[in-house]
Amino acid sequence: MAECTMDNAAGPTDVNGWVQQQATDYTAVEAAENMHTWDGNAPVYQWSDEFGDVGPRFPHLELELFGDPATRHERTGLDFARIDQIEVQQEGPVRIDPVRSFKDAGLHPVMLENIQLFGFANPTPIQKYTIPSMLQGHDVIGIAQTGSGKTAAYLIPILSKLMGKAKKITAPRPNPATHDANSPRFVAEPLVLIVAPTRELAVQIFNDTRRLCYRSMLRPAVVYGGAAVRDQRDNLALGCDILIGTPGRLIDFMSQPDVLALRRLRYVVIDEADEMLDSDWGDDIRQILTGGEQDEGNIVYGLFSATFPKAARDLARDHLSASHVRFRVGRAGSTTENIRQTVMQAERDEKRDKLVNLLNGMHGVRTLIFVNSRQEVDNLDDFLFNTGVPVTSMHSDRTQMEREAALRAFRSGKAPILVATGVMARGIDVRNVMHVINYDLPSMDYGGIEEYTHRIGRTGRMGHRGIATSFFSERDEPIASVLTRTLLETKQEIPDFLQLYVPQGAAAEKPKFETESDFDPADLGATADLGDVGGGAWLNGGEAAEPEADGSGGAGWGAGGGDDSGGNTNGNGSWAAAQPAQSGW
Repeated sequence: MAECTMDNAAGPTDVNGWVQQQATDYTAVEAAENMHTWDGNAPVYQWSDEFGDVGPRFPHLELELFGDPATRHERTGLDFARIDQIEVQQEGPVRIDPVRSFKDAGLHPVMLENIQLFGFANPTPIQKYTIPSMLQGHDVIGIAQTGSGKTAAYLIPILSKLMGKAKKITAPRPNPATHDANSPRFVAEPLVLIVAPTRELAVQIFNDTRRLCYRSMLRPAVVYGGAAVRDQRDNLALGCDILIGTPGRLIDFMSQPDVLALRRLRYVVIDEADEMLDSDWGDDIRQILTGGEQDEGNIVYGLFSATFPKAARDLARDHLSASHVRFRVGRAGSTTENIRQTVMQAERDEKRDKLVNLLNGMHGVRTLIFVNSRQEVDNLDDFLFNTGVPVTSMHSDRTQMEREAALRAFRSGKAPILVATGVMARGIDVRNVMHVINYDLPSMDYGGIEEYTHRIGRTGRMGHRGIATSFFSERDEPIASVLTRTLLETKQEIPDFLQLYVPQGAAAEKPKFETESDFDPADLGATADLGDVGGGAWLNGGEAAEPEADGSGGAGWGAGGGDDSGGNTNGNGSWAAAQPAQSGW
């Protein structure tokens, strides 16, 4: 890797449509590391008043958290209505009536103010169902498309439920006005635990939590690998009500009872559960869920994911109550029509020239480029930097300080082009990413079409439009069929070289996907718990689910017939017996 490739910070001068690139000042990076300016050390709201659960406004912190009021705007785009119309399937023994607006959801007044400051105008489909579910105390499984607002879907109801109660239920903590290094240390006893698969996603959830906790006594903290353990321990000692973390670092702190105890937990959320379980973290997740003195009988669980594989179903069966509710927004693993997808033929020796042409054709647009190997990240970063564009890059072999610096440069626009591996594919939300380029399409052995969906989901979020361009070479033939069906499903143009993969007949109008997550009711012991639901799968607008060609049922949550089916076949308790839509939504 060339010496200047880590974070090519850029100045304000416009050159050929791009900001002017500058080489990294490594002395500044080293100084920042010595000062422990980790993203996880960002300031959180706290005040010294010994009384009350709602605090005053702090204009400077409010400006940092939410941006300049003069330029603040809604986070949802002009095409939000398309997201709002996505079909929602609801399953479980309790029917949840969705909320139509945040104001009608019964949220704490401070939460309503924070939502407005955040820029959310209307709830997304997953939020309409998850918010009332968690406010009512139900365990929730949420399967939703990328960019559908899953993080806010669980943060809003959990934090709102705790607001106004902090003085009564939180653990002892130091007064920030009088606390210093010589003060006695307090054990962090969070009320909420959120587990995420990647460091970047954990920090992003922490930042969202900082905003939604504003003016409350609730104090968030984040722990993740690669960053300084001492800093994270010191942050925990200041008090922690909402703890976000990656599995490895969470387990490290759980082994230190003088630092962290989970006995006060009231909520546990596993975000991107399918990714963690696919990454052989199943044992770690189970240790987190059972190894911290928590009283599982008093915990509300949330399991959020883009797909729902067997490992996730097993986790839900072991920890979620029988009366939990499940929501699925759109087809599991699907993407949105707000993203214009283009697939171009490009063999290995043609990719660089075509990439440069793409970048020159869309000047100044924040662009995320995905490749399949860390070596290719370094090589492509060097090539683009030498071409004269302001580029930065990240992958899992970089130090945590380098990863955070690269993401900061990309978010700020100092380096509006980011080259990355799949470490950036899951859940990361960067405003105004207009173009995602799959320089390498994902291999079917490593993520396949689900990885593709997550990658292109970095653009076109929350109703905004975006563009995704993918280079297709001869070695990508294994993904060709399912990629073609994905293009058909989202009404995209099929290039000539993929026409032979277009299915015939009705399958061309409504493509079938083998990668959909099966749902076997026997996995969750659900059959006996449906009671008088009568098959209870409620759909929001749409037809009753049709069986899949592979027998996995409905729209991917099928009745028996899955790879591990022991399914219910009596016709009364089958969760796959989807009912027609209820009136209204």
